[in-house]
Amino acid sequence: MNKEPIHSEVKPVRQPGLLAALLPVVVLMILLSANVILFDDTLGGANQLALLLAAAVAALVGMYYRVSWMKINSGIVATIGSAMPAILILLFIGSLAGTWLLSGIIPAMIYYGLNVINPGIFLLASLVICTLVSLATGSSWSTVATIGVALLGMGAVLGLNKGLVAGAILSGAYFGDKMSPLSDTTNLAPAMAGTDLFTHIRYMAYTTVPTIVITMVIFFAIGLTRSFTDVTSEMAVVQEAITSRFFVHPVLFLVPLLMIILIIRKVPPLAALLFGSLAAGLLAVVFQPELVREVAGIEGSALKTSYVGVMKSMFSGLSIPTDSPALRDLLDSGGMAGMLETVWLIISAMVFGGVMEAAGLLARITASIMSLARSTGSLVASTAGTCLFLNISASDQYISIVLPGRMFKEAYQRQGLKPEVLSRSLEGSGTVTSVLIPWNTCGATQSRVLGVPTLSYLPYTFFCLISPFMDIIFAYLNIKIRRIDPLGYQEKSTQPAPGSSKN
Repeated sequence: MNKEPIHSEVKPVRQPGLLAALLPVVVLMILLSANVILFDDTLGGANQLALLLAAAVAALVGMYYRVSWMKINSGIVATIGSAMPAILILLFIGSLAGTWLLSGIIPAMIYYGLNVINPGIFLLASLVICTLVSLATGSSWSTVATIGVALLGMGAVLGLNKGLVAGAILSGAYFGDKMSPLSDTTNLAPAMAGTDLFTHIRYMAYTTVPTIVITMVIFFAIGLTRSFTDVTSEMAVVQEAITSRFFVHPVLFLVPLLMIILIIRKVPPLAALLFGSLAAGLLAVVFQPELVREVAGIEGSALKTSYVGVMKSMFSGLSIPTDSPALRDLLDSGGMAGMLETVWLIISAMVFGGVMEAAGLLARITASIMSLARSTGSLVASTAGTCLFLNISASDQYISIVLPGRMFKEAYQRQGLKPEVLSRSLEGSGTVTSVLIPWNTCGATQSRVLGVPTLSYLPYTFFCLISPFMDIIFAYLNIKIRRIDPLGYQEKSTQPAPGSSKN
Protein backbone atom coordinates (compact mmCIF):
# COMPACT_ATOMS: atom_id res chain seq x y z
CA MET A 1 0.00 0.00 0.00
CA ASN A 2 1.39 3.37 -0.98
CA LYS A 3 1.60 5.90 1.79
CA GLU A 4 1.23 9.57 1.15
CA PRO A 5 4.23 11.58 2.34
CA ILE A 6 3.56 13.51 5.50
CA HIS A 7 4.41 17.20 5.28
CA SER A 8 4.71 19.18 8.48
CA GLU A 9 3.11 22.54 8.04
CA VAL A 10 5.49 25.38 8.88
CA LYS A 11 3.67 28.56 9.70
CA PRO A 12 5.23 31.62 8.07
CA VAL A 13 6.74 34.31 10.29
CA ARG A 14 4.46 37.31 10.63
CA GLN A 15 5.64 40.91 10.58
CA PRO A 16 5.42 42.38 14.10
CA GLY A 17 3.60 45.66 14.59
CA LEU A 18 5.48 48.72 15.76
CA LEU A 19 3.81 48.78 19.18
CA ALA A 20 4.59 45.10 19.71
CA ALA A 21 8.23 45.70 18.66
CA LEU A 22 8.51 48.58 21.14
CA LEU A 23 6.97 46.65 24.03
CA PRO A 24 10.27 45.04 25.26
CA VAL A 25 12.01 48.42 25.07
CA VAL A 26 9.25 50.06 27.11
CA VAL A 27 9.44 47.25 29.68
CA LEU A 28 13.22 47.71 29.88
CA MET A 29 12.93 51.47 30.39
CA ILE A 30 10.36 50.99 33.17
CA LEU A 31 12.49 48.39 34.96
CA LEU A 32 15.67 50.46 34.66
CA SER A 33 13.88 53.55 35.99
CA ALA A 34 12.55 51.54 38.94
CA ASN A 35 16.07 50.27 39.64
CA VAL A 36 17.46 53.81 39.81
CA ILE A 37 14.81 54.71 42.39
CA LEU A 38 14.93 51.54 44.49
CA PHE A 39 18.57 50.38 44.40
CA ASP A 40 21.76 52.14 45.47
CA ASP A 41 23.93 49.99 43.19
CA THR A 42 22.00 49.22 40.02
CA LEU A 43 24.97 47.40 38.46
CA GLY A 44 25.08 44.89 41.30
CA GLY A 45 22.41 42.77 39.60
CA ALA A 46 19.27 44.88 39.26
CA ASN A 47 20.03 46.18 35.76
CA GLN A 48 21.27 42.77 34.63
CA LEU A 49 17.99 41.18 35.68
CA ALA A 50 16.02 44.00 34.04
CA LEU A 51 17.76 43.26 30.74
CA LEU A 52 17.04 39.54 31.04
CA LEU A 53 13.37 40.13 31.89
CA ALA A 54 13.01 42.49 28.93
CA ALA A 55 14.68 39.84 26.76
CA ALA A 56 12.06 37.34 27.96
CA VAL A 57 9.31 39.75 26.90
CA ALA A 58 11.00 40.16 23.49
CA ALA A 59 11.18 36.37 23.10
CA LEU A 60 7.46 36.02 23.88
CA VAL A 61 6.62 38.72 21.33
CA GLY A 62 8.82 37.00 18.75
CA MET A 63 7.24 33.59 19.35
CA TYR A 64 3.77 35.15 19.13
CA TYR A 65 4.77 36.27 15.64
CA ARG A 66 5.92 32.69 14.88
CA VAL A 67 9.66 33.16 15.28
CA SER A 68 11.08 29.80 16.38
CA TRP A 69 12.90 29.42 19.68
CA MET A 70 15.82 27.89 17.76
CA LYS A 71 16.26 31.13 15.82
CA ILE A 72 15.99 33.22 18.99
CA ASN A 73 18.50 31.01 20.78
CA SER A 74 20.90 31.25 17.83
CA GLY A 75 20.56 35.03 17.92
CA ILE A 76 21.47 35.08 21.62
CA VAL A 77 24.53 32.89 21.06
CA ALA A 78 25.66 34.99 18.07
CA THR A 79 25.45 38.32 19.89
CA ILE A 80 27.19 37.00 23.00
CA GLY A 81 29.89 35.62 20.70
CA SER A 82 30.31 39.02 19.06
CA ALA A 83 30.84 40.57 22.50
CA MET A 84 33.52 38.10 23.58
CA PRO A 85 36.47 40.22 22.31
CA ALA A 86 35.15 43.16 24.37
CA ILE A 87 34.70 40.93 27.43
CA LEU A 88 38.23 39.54 27.15
CA ILE A 89 39.67 43.04 26.71
CA LEU A 90 37.73 44.14 29.78
CA LEU A 91 39.24 41.31 31.87
CA PHE A 92 42.75 42.13 30.65
CA ILE A 93 42.18 45.81 31.48
CA GLY A 94 41.39 44.65 35.02
CA SER A 95 44.70 42.84 35.25
CA LEU A 96 46.51 45.82 33.68
CA ALA A 97 45.05 48.18 36.28
CA GLY A 98 46.26 45.90 39.07
CA THR A 99 49.86 45.53 37.89
CA TRP A 100 50.16 49.19 36.89
CA LEU A 101 49.16 50.11 40.43
CA LEU A 102 51.46 47.56 42.05
CA SER A 103 54.43 48.57 39.88
CA GLY A 104 53.96 52.26 40.67
CA ILE A 105 53.16 53.34 37.09
CA ILE A 106 49.81 54.97 37.94
CA PRO A 107 51.15 56.58 41.18
CA ALA A 108 54.17 57.91 39.22
CA MET A 109 51.87 59.45 36.61
CA ILE A 110 49.96 61.19 39.40
CA TYR A 111 53.18 62.28 41.12
CA TYR A 112 54.76 63.89 38.05
CA GLY A 113 51.45 65.16 36.71
CA LEU A 114 50.86 67.22 39.85
CA ASN A 115 54.19 68.95 39.18
CA VAL A 116 53.40 70.12 35.67
CA ILE A 117 49.62 70.64 35.32
CA ASN A 118 48.13 73.96 36.42
CA PRO A 119 44.76 73.51 38.18
CA GLY A 120 43.09 76.19 36.04
CA ILE A 121 43.78 74.36 32.77
CA PHE A 122 43.66 70.82 34.15
CA LEU A 123 40.39 69.91 32.41
CA LEU A 124 41.60 71.26 29.06
CA ALA A 125 44.97 69.53 29.51
CA SER A 126 43.23 66.23 30.31
CA LEU A 127 41.13 66.56 27.15
CA VAL A 128 44.16 67.33 24.97
CA ILE A 129 46.33 64.56 26.47
CA CYS A 130 43.64 61.91 25.96
CA THR A 131 42.99 63.23 22.44
CA LEU A 132 46.65 62.80 21.49
CA VAL A 133 47.03 59.36 23.11
CA SER A 134 43.83 57.99 21.55
CA LEU A 135 44.80 59.38 18.14
CA ALA A 136 48.16 57.64 18.43
CA THR A 137 46.73 54.33 19.63
CA GLY A 138 43.27 54.30 18.05
CA SER A 139 41.89 52.88 21.29
CA SER A 140 39.61 54.74 23.69
CA TRP A 141 39.64 51.76 26.05
CA SER A 142 43.43 51.67 26.38
CA THR A 143 43.59 55.44 26.73
CA VAL A 144 41.05 55.49 29.56
CA ALA A 145 42.53 52.46 31.34
CA THR A 146 46.02 53.97 31.44
CA ILE A 147 46.45 57.74 31.28
CA GLY A 148 42.75 58.31 32.01
CA VAL A 149 42.94 56.60 35.41
CA ALA A 150 45.98 58.71 36.34
CA LEU A 151 44.28 61.95 35.27
CA LEU A 152 41.21 61.07 37.31
CA GLY A 153 43.48 60.64 40.32
CA MET A 154 45.04 64.06 39.75
CA GLY A 155 41.61 65.63 39.41
CA ALA A 156 40.57 64.14 42.74
CA VAL A 157 43.62 65.69 44.42
CA LEU A 158 42.67 69.07 42.93
CA GLY A 159 39.16 68.70 44.36
CA LEU A 160 37.39 68.46 41.00
CA ASN A 161 34.14 66.58 40.49
CA LYS A 162 34.91 63.06 39.25
CA GLY A 163 32.14 63.15 36.67
CA LEU A 164 33.53 66.40 35.24
CA VAL A 165 37.08 65.01 34.97
CA ALA A 166 35.77 61.76 33.47
CA GLY A 167 33.84 63.81 30.90
CA ALA A 168 37.06 65.50 29.76
CA ILE A 169 38.93 62.17 29.64
CA LEU A 170 36.22 60.41 27.64
CA SER A 171 35.72 63.35 25.27
CA GLY A 172 39.38 63.18 24.29
CA ALA A 173 39.46 59.39 24.18
CA TYR A 174 36.46 59.14 21.87
CA PHE A 175 37.78 61.85 19.56
CA GLY A 176 40.68 59.50 18.80
CA ASP A 177 38.36 56.50 18.65
CA LYS A 178 36.41 58.36 15.97
CA MET A 179 39.29 59.88 13.97
CA SER A 180 42.33 57.61 14.30
CA PRO A 181 43.08 55.37 11.28
CA LEU A 182 44.06 52.70 13.82
CA SER A 183 40.59 52.60 15.39
CA ASP A 184 38.39 49.61 14.59
CA THR A 185 35.22 51.71 14.31
CA THR A 186 36.99 54.21 12.03
CA ASN A 187 37.74 51.30 9.70
CA LEU A 188 34.33 49.65 10.13
CA ALA A 189 32.16 52.66 9.23
CA PRO A 190 33.63 53.31 5.74
CA ALA A 191 33.63 49.57 5.04
CA MET A 192 29.88 49.44 5.72
CA ALA A 193 29.18 52.60 3.71
CA GLY A 194 31.38 51.73 0.73
CA THR A 195 34.11 54.36 0.86
CA ASP A 196 37.81 54.27 1.73
CA LEU A 197 39.36 54.96 5.11
CA PHE A 198 41.14 58.26 4.47
CA THR A 199 38.28 59.77 2.48
CA HIS A 200 36.12 58.94 5.50
CA ILE A 201 38.56 60.56 7.96
CA ARG A 202 39.05 63.72 5.88
CA TYR A 203 35.30 64.12 5.45
CA MET A 204 34.64 63.60 9.17
CA ALA A 205 37.05 66.42 9.94
CA TYR A 206 34.49 69.00 8.68
CA THR A 207 32.19 68.25 11.63
CA THR A 208 34.55 66.64 14.14
CA VAL A 209 37.15 69.45 14.31
CA PRO A 210 34.52 72.12 15.17
CA THR A 211 33.07 69.73 17.76
CA ILE A 212 36.39 69.14 19.54
CA VAL A 213 37.19 72.88 19.40
CA ILE A 214 33.83 73.69 21.04
CA THR A 215 34.56 71.01 23.64
CA MET A 216 37.98 72.53 24.36
CA VAL A 217 36.45 75.98 24.78
CA ILE A 218 33.85 74.62 27.22
CA PHE A 219 36.41 72.86 29.42
CA PHE A 220 38.74 75.87 29.28
CA ALA A 221 35.87 78.13 30.37
CA ILE A 222 34.91 75.77 33.19
CA GLY A 223 38.52 75.77 34.39
CA LEU A 224 38.65 79.57 34.38
CA THR A 225 35.40 79.93 36.29
CA ARG A 226 36.40 77.46 39.02
CA SER A 227 37.89 79.07 42.13
CA PHE A 228 40.74 76.85 43.21
CA THR A 229 42.03 77.23 46.72
CA ASP A 230 45.75 76.89 47.20
CA VAL A 231 46.25 73.16 46.84
CA THR A 232 50.05 73.30 46.84
CA SER A 233 50.33 71.96 50.36
CA GLU A 234 47.74 69.22 49.70
CA MET A 235 49.55 68.22 46.51
CA ALA A 236 52.80 68.00 48.46
CA VAL A 237 51.12 65.76 51.04
CA VAL A 238 49.82 63.46 48.28
CA GLN A 239 53.23 63.32 46.61
CA GLU A 240 54.86 62.50 49.94
CA ALA A 241 52.29 59.75 50.52
CA ILE A 242 53.09 58.30 47.09
CA THR A 243 56.85 58.29 47.64
CA SER A 244 56.37 56.70 51.07
CA ARG A 245 54.75 53.66 49.45
CA PHE A 246 56.32 53.52 45.99
CA PHE A 247 59.64 53.90 44.25
CA VAL A 248 58.94 56.75 41.81
CA HIS A 249 61.17 57.20 38.78
CA PRO A 250 60.68 58.00 35.06
CA VAL A 251 61.91 54.48 34.21
CA LEU A 252 58.42 53.27 35.17
CA PHE A 253 57.04 55.01 32.07
CA LEU A 254 58.92 52.57 29.85
CA VAL A 255 56.02 50.10 29.92
CA PRO A 256 53.31 52.62 28.85
CA LEU A 257 55.62 53.85 26.08
CA LEU A 258 56.27 50.34 24.78
CA MET A 259 52.57 49.53 24.98
CA ILE A 260 51.65 52.59 22.91
CA ILE A 261 54.26 51.57 20.32
CA LEU A 262 52.76 48.07 20.15
CA ILE A 263 49.26 49.44 19.60
CA ILE A 264 50.51 51.88 16.91
CA ARG A 265 52.16 48.93 15.16
CA LYS A 266 48.75 47.23 15.14
CA VAL A 267 49.55 44.49 17.62
CA PRO A 268 46.18 42.94 18.64
CA PRO A 269 44.70 44.64 21.74
CA LEU A 270 44.68 41.45 23.82
CA ALA A 271 48.36 40.86 23.15
CA ALA A 272 49.25 44.49 23.91
CA LEU A 273 47.27 44.45 27.17
CA LEU A 274 48.82 41.15 28.24
CA PHE A 275 52.29 42.54 27.53
CA GLY A 276 51.46 45.68 29.54
CA SER A 277 50.27 43.59 32.48
CA LEU A 278 53.23 41.19 32.55
CA ALA A 279 55.84 43.89 31.94
CA ALA A 280 54.37 45.99 34.76
CA GLY A 281 54.43 42.90 37.00
CA LEU A 282 58.14 42.54 36.26
CA LEU A 283 58.69 46.22 37.13
CA ALA A 284 56.85 45.67 40.40
CA VAL A 285 59.16 42.79 41.33
CA VAL A 286 62.25 44.85 40.50
CA PHE A 287 61.29 48.29 41.89
CA GLN A 288 58.56 47.60 44.48
CA PRO A 289 59.72 44.34 46.16
CA GLU A 290 58.51 45.26 49.65
CA LEU A 291 55.07 46.18 48.37
CA VAL A 292 54.84 42.96 46.32
CA ARG A 293 55.71 40.95 49.45
CA GLU A 294 53.06 42.84 51.41
CA VAL A 295 50.40 42.13 48.77
CA ALA A 296 51.37 38.45 48.62
CA GLY A 297 50.71 38.13 52.36
CA ILE A 298 52.81 34.97 52.74
CA GLU A 299 56.26 34.07 53.92
CA GLY A 300 58.76 32.39 51.64
CA SER A 301 61.39 32.94 49.01
CA ALA A 302 61.51 36.07 46.85
CA LEU A 303 60.40 34.00 43.84
CA LYS A 304 57.37 32.63 45.70
CA THR A 305 56.20 35.99 47.12
CA SER A 306 56.81 37.75 43.79
CA TYR A 307 54.70 35.22 41.91
CA VAL A 308 51.83 35.33 44.41
CA GLY A 309 51.89 39.14 44.74
CA VAL A 310 51.83 39.82 41.01
CA MET A 311 49.19 37.15 40.37
CA LYS A 312 46.96 38.57 43.11
CA SER A 313 47.22 42.06 41.63
CA MET A 314 46.09 40.65 38.26
CA PHE A 315 43.19 38.42 39.21
CA SER A 316 41.87 39.66 42.56
CA GLY A 317 43.19 43.21 42.67
CA LEU A 318 44.72 44.97 45.62
CA SER A 319 44.12 47.78 48.06
CA ILE A 320 47.25 49.57 49.26
CA PRO A 321 46.87 51.19 52.70
CA THR A 322 47.74 54.89 52.89
CA ASP A 323 47.35 57.71 55.41
CA SER A 324 46.30 60.13 52.65
CA PRO A 325 42.47 60.40 52.28
CA ALA A 326 42.91 61.74 48.73
CA LEU A 327 44.84 58.62 47.70
CA ARG A 328 42.69 56.05 49.48
CA ASP A 329 40.37 55.39 46.54
CA LEU A 330 43.14 55.75 43.97
CA LEU A 331 45.31 52.99 45.42
CA ASP A 332 42.60 50.39 44.99
CA SER A 333 42.09 48.01 42.07
CA GLY A 334 39.72 45.10 41.64
CA GLY A 335 41.80 43.24 39.06
CA MET A 336 39.98 40.80 36.78
CA ALA A 337 37.54 39.90 39.55
CA GLY A 338 36.49 43.55 39.79
CA MET A 339 35.30 43.41 36.19
CA LEU A 340 32.94 40.45 36.64
CA GLU A 341 29.87 42.58 37.41
CA THR A 342 30.46 44.47 34.18
CA VAL A 343 30.93 41.21 32.27
CA TRP A 344 27.60 40.04 33.71
CA LEU A 345 25.99 43.27 32.57
CA ILE A 346 27.41 42.98 29.04
CA ILE A 347 26.26 39.36 28.68
CA SER A 348 22.74 40.30 29.86
CA ALA A 349 22.68 43.21 27.41
CA MET A 350 23.79 40.94 24.58
CA VAL A 351 20.97 38.50 25.42
CA PHE A 352 18.45 41.33 25.12
CA GLY A 353 19.97 42.62 21.88
CA GLY A 354 20.20 39.12 20.41
CA VAL A 355 16.53 38.35 21.07
CA MET A 356 15.42 41.73 19.70
CA GLU A 357 17.37 41.20 16.49
CA ALA A 358 16.45 37.52 15.98
CA ALA A 359 12.75 38.23 16.56
CA GLY A 360 12.82 40.97 13.93
CA LEU A 361 11.87 43.66 16.44
CA LEU A 362 14.93 45.84 15.85
CA ALA A 363 14.39 45.76 12.10
CA ARG A 364 10.74 46.75 12.56
CA ILE A 365 11.59 49.73 14.77
CA THR A 366 14.45 50.97 12.59
CA ALA A 367 12.30 50.61 9.46
CA SER A 368 9.80 52.99 11.05
CA ILE A 369 12.61 55.43 11.75
CA MET A 370 13.78 55.17 8.13
CA SER A 371 10.30 56.01 6.85
CA LEU A 372 10.65 59.47 8.39
CA ALA A 373 13.61 60.37 6.15
CA ARG A 374 12.48 62.69 3.37
CA SER A 375 15.42 65.09 2.97
CA THR A 376 19.17 64.97 3.47
CA GLY A 377 18.79 66.46 6.93
CA SER A 378 16.07 64.05 8.00
CA LEU A 379 18.03 61.11 6.53
CA VAL A 380 21.13 61.97 8.58
CA ALA A 381 18.96 62.61 11.65
CA SER A 382 17.26 59.23 11.13
CA THR A 383 20.66 57.54 10.87
CA ALA A 384 21.85 59.20 14.08
CA GLY A 385 18.64 58.26 15.86
CA THR A 386 18.90 54.65 14.70
CA CYS A 387 22.52 54.39 15.87
CA LEU A 388 21.58 55.79 19.28
CA PHE A 389 18.57 53.47 19.53
CA LEU A 390 20.75 50.44 18.74
CA ASN A 391 23.35 51.52 21.29
CA ILE A 392 20.49 51.54 23.81
CA SER A 393 18.69 48.38 22.69
CA ALA A 394 21.42 46.16 21.20
CA SER A 395 24.01 47.47 23.69
CA ASP A 396 26.89 47.15 21.26
CA GLN A 397 28.89 49.81 19.42
CA TYR A 398 29.55 47.59 16.41
CA ILE A 399 25.90 46.64 15.88
CA SER A 400 25.01 50.34 15.98
CA ILE A 401 27.34 50.88 13.01
CA VAL A 402 26.86 47.67 11.01
CA LEU A 403 23.06 47.41 11.06
CA PRO A 404 22.28 51.05 10.12
CA GLY A 405 25.09 50.90 7.55
CA ARG A 406 23.33 48.03 5.80
CA MET A 407 19.87 49.55 6.20
CA PHE A 408 20.55 53.11 5.06
CA LYS A 409 23.04 52.48 2.24
CA GLU A 410 20.42 52.36 -0.53
CA ALA A 411 18.54 55.35 0.91
CA TYR A 412 21.70 57.49 0.69
CA GLN A 413 22.28 56.29 -2.86
CA ARG A 414 18.70 57.15 -3.86
CA GLN A 415 19.24 60.70 -2.60
CA GLY A 416 22.45 60.94 -4.62
CA LEU A 417 24.71 61.18 -1.58
CA LYS A 418 28.28 59.93 -1.59
CA PRO A 419 29.06 57.01 0.75
CA GLU A 420 31.23 59.14 3.03
CA VAL A 421 28.09 61.06 4.06
CA LEU A 422 26.72 57.78 5.45
CA SER A 423 30.01 56.71 7.03
CA ARG A 424 30.32 60.06 8.81
CA SER A 425 26.75 59.77 10.10
CA LEU A 426 27.43 56.26 11.40
CA GLU A 427 30.50 57.31 13.38
CA GLY A 428 29.03 60.62 14.47
CA SER A 429 26.42 58.78 16.51
CA GLY A 430 27.24 55.06 16.64
CA THR A 431 30.80 55.41 17.94
CA VAL A 432 30.48 58.28 20.38
CA THR A 433 27.07 57.67 22.00
CA SER A 434 27.97 54.11 23.03
CA VAL A 435 29.85 55.39 26.08
CA LEU A 436 26.76 57.28 27.28
CA ILE A 437 24.63 54.14 27.80
CA PRO A 438 25.21 52.45 31.20
CA TRP A 439 24.58 48.89 29.94
CA ASN A 440 26.32 49.28 26.58
CA THR A 441 29.67 47.47 26.35
CA CYS A 442 31.45 50.83 26.16
CA GLY A 443 29.48 52.64 28.85
CA ALA A 444 29.71 49.71 31.26
CA THR A 445 33.44 49.29 30.68
CA GLN A 446 34.46 52.93 31.00
CA SER A 447 32.30 53.40 34.09
CA ARG A 448 33.92 50.40 35.76
CA VAL A 449 37.49 51.33 34.77
CA LEU A 450 37.17 54.92 35.98
CA GLY A 451 34.98 54.09 38.95
CA VAL A 452 32.52 56.81 37.93
CA PRO A 453 28.84 56.02 37.21
CA THR A 454 27.82 56.61 33.60
CA LEU A 455 25.08 59.06 34.56
CA SER A 456 27.63 61.06 36.58
CA TYR A 457 29.94 61.73 33.62
CA LEU A 458 27.25 61.83 30.90
CA PRO A 459 26.40 65.58 31.28
CA TYR A 460 30.08 66.49 30.91
CA THR A 461 31.03 64.28 27.95
CA PHE A 462 30.54 67.26 25.66
CA PHE A 463 32.29 65.86 22.59
CA CYS A 464 30.05 62.79 22.55
CA LEU A 465 26.91 64.84 23.17
CA ILE A 466 27.62 67.44 20.49
CA SER A 467 28.90 65.14 17.71
CA PRO A 468 25.53 63.75 16.46
CA PHE A 469 23.96 67.21 16.48
CA MET A 470 26.87 68.68 14.51
CA ASP A 471 26.35 66.11 11.73
CA ILE A 472 22.61 66.80 11.69
CA ILE A 473 23.08 70.59 11.60
CA PHE A 474 25.54 70.33 8.69
CA ALA A 475 23.04 68.13 6.83
CA TYR A 476 20.04 70.40 7.37
CA LEU A 477 22.07 73.50 6.42
CA ASN A 478 23.48 71.64 3.39
CA ILE A 479 27.07 72.39 4.41
CA LYS A 480 29.77 70.20 2.83
CA ILE A 481 27.29 67.54 1.71
CA ARG A 482 28.92 65.53 -1.04
CA ARG A 483 26.67 64.38 -3.85
CA ILE A 484 27.25 61.97 -6.71
CA ASP A 485 27.52 63.63 -10.09
CA PRO A 486 25.07 61.90 -12.47
CA LEU A 487 27.75 61.67 -15.18
CA GLY A 488 30.34 60.37 -12.71
CA TYR A 489 33.01 62.86 -13.82
CA GLN A 490 33.32 64.94 -10.68
CA GLU A 491 31.78 65.56 -7.33
CA LYS A 492 28.70 67.70 -7.31
CA SER A 493 29.17 70.13 -4.42
CA THR A 494 26.42 71.87 -2.54
CA GLN A 495 28.75 74.85 -2.03
CA PRO A 496 29.55 77.47 -4.69
CA ALA A 497 33.12 77.47 -5.96
CA PRO A 498 35.42 80.17 -4.50
CA GLY A 499 34.87 83.45 -6.29
CA SER A 500 31.80 82.25 -8.14
CA SER A 501 28.33 83.68 -7.94
CA LYS A 502 25.09 81.84 -7.22
CA ASN A 503 23.42 83.87 -9.96
